[in-house]
Amino acid sequence: MTQPIAAQEILSVAVWEPVPGMEAASLVTLRELSSILAAKSYGRDLLYRDRESHYVLLRYWTSEAARRTAQEDPDMLRCWARLGNEIQIVKVYETLTEVPLDGAE
Repeated sequence: MTQPIAAQEILSVAVWEPVPGMEAASLVTLRELSSILAAKSYGRDLLYRDRESHYVLLRYWTSEAARRTAQEDPDMLRCWARLGNEIQIVKVYETLTEVPLDGAE
């Protein structure tokens, strides 16, 4: 039986805050990253912000292969390098696995 596409996605979560004075630049860089991610079918991003200026990025990688390819993509690497000067990482969860709530495993 074939698994649904959603089951093949890999969820990564990053909690970060902008370096002082770099919030606008960090959002521009994240938009560029998200655009590359979508254009090359690596995955999709959702971005949230809490009241204390922490951002929470949910990245749904299309697959493990897409994630590996993206980690070597020069366009992605350029954005990640720039982002490294614009944000302070609080916590990263590289790979989260869904836990079924319906009792099925």
